[in-house]
Order: sequence, then structure tokens, then C-alpha cells
Amino acid sequence: MKVLRRTFNIRKIYGLAVVICLWEIIHFIVNSKIVPGPYETAKAFLGLLSGNLVLHILSSLFRVLSAISVSAAAGVPLGLLTGMSRKADSFISPVMYILYPIPKIAFLPVFMILFGLGNSSKIVLVTSIIIFQIMLSARDGVREIPQEFYYSARSLGLSMFQIYMHIVVPAVLPKLFSAMRISMGMCIAALFFSENFSTTFGIGYFIMNCWVMADYLHMFAGILALSLMGMLMFKVIDYAEKKLCPWLHLDS
Repeated sequence: MKVLRRTFNIRKIYGLAVVICLWEIIHFIVNSKIVPGPYETAKAFLGLLSGNLVLHILSSLFRVLSAISVSAAAGVPLGLLTGMSRKADSFISPVMYILYPIPKIAFLPVFMILFGLGNSSKIVLVTSIIIFQIMLSARDGVREIPQEFYYSARSLGLSMFQIYMHIVVPAVLPKLFSAMRISMGMCIAALFFSENFSTTFGIGYFIMNCWVMADYLHMFAGILALSLMGMLMFKVIDYAEKKLCPWLHLDS
């Protein structure tokens, strides 16, 4: 286990070193303030943490976490329902298949009209991206459970609640965490776009405002903050998966 952890830490250091080296090479080739170096960017980032940058990060985190909570609260039950009931699947899946492929960013003007210019429209936008991933993952996770498991559980006298807790939930949870990882990049990109409209706080607003002001050093510091925010969310998902799905990490 110690060897695996040491190997994993070496890989993280290696990945970080490669990114910093590539960044430094691009900075050297461009030789312009448009692409500041990693040292200058990190120094500017640390300096901004004592200012408004923390508020921008917290605003974006609030929107993403709110969208994840709403998506999980609504998407998991609907996904389990469509997976367990053919009748529910016949009603929900056709609608889901039509709405899921549509780029949700196109609905931002509609959401802003319906839910206002504040946080609500941005949370609804991100929710509309995540919820379909969660619903499909929950539904497919239920469908992949062999019928023999249900027969064995019923023969042992397990209640429906026990079947859900000991068979359905363990089968669905890994797929839900995978869906969260897949949708995270898309929802952060959509949030970045939406934060450029009718808001004064959010990491997307901060980056684009710095770009307009030709403040490229602080713009890159904002990009660094966005990257760290995304990495933090991935780490939280990994940690939650290790705690809730320990059977997936027996060798780690």
C-alpha cells in the first residue's frame, strides 16, 4: 500500500512538473506579457487571495455545489425509477433522449428570463447539464444488475428497502461518481460562460474582466484558480467514492 501511494504521489509530481515545464516553454517562446510565466502567475494568485478572488471562487463553488445537490436529489430517484419500472421508463426515457443531446448553454437566455439574472438561472443551467448524466447512470446501473440477485434477495426474505440498500445502491454508486467526473468539465465550462452575464462575482466574470482590462497576469491567476477549483472538486468526488465504495479501492 505504501508503495502504491508513493507511486501515485510521484505521478502527481511528474504531471505537475510537465505542465509547468510546458507553460514555461510557451512563455519563453511567446516572450510577451500575454502569457506570463508560472512563477509570476502563482505569485499573483497568492496575492489575490487576500482580495476579492476568494469571493469569486466561493460564488462559483456555491453555484456548482447547489446544482450538484439539486441534480442528485432529483436525478437519482428518477434514474432508479426508470431502471426499476418499465412503465416509468416508457414515460421518462423518450423525453430524456430528446432533451439530453441539446446543448444546454443555448437555454441560458430562457433561464435568465424565467429565473432572473442572479444565481438561480446559473444554477438551473448547470443543473440541466448534470441531472441527465445522473439519471442515465442511475438507470443503466440498475439495469446491469443480474435478475438472479433479486431472486436470491427475495428468497432470503429481504424487504424492498433492504434490496435497494444492499443491491441497488452499491451497483449504482460507482456509475454516479463516474457521471459526476464526466459532467464536471462541462458544467464548469457552462458556468464560466454564464458568469459573463449580469453578475459581478464568479471566477468566469473575474477572468473575462481581466481580459477586457488587458490584465493578463491576473487573468492567468484566475485561470489557475479555476483549475484548482476543478481539481478540488475532483478530489472531493474521489474521496467520497473511496468512503462510499470501498470495494473499488481495496488495493489502494
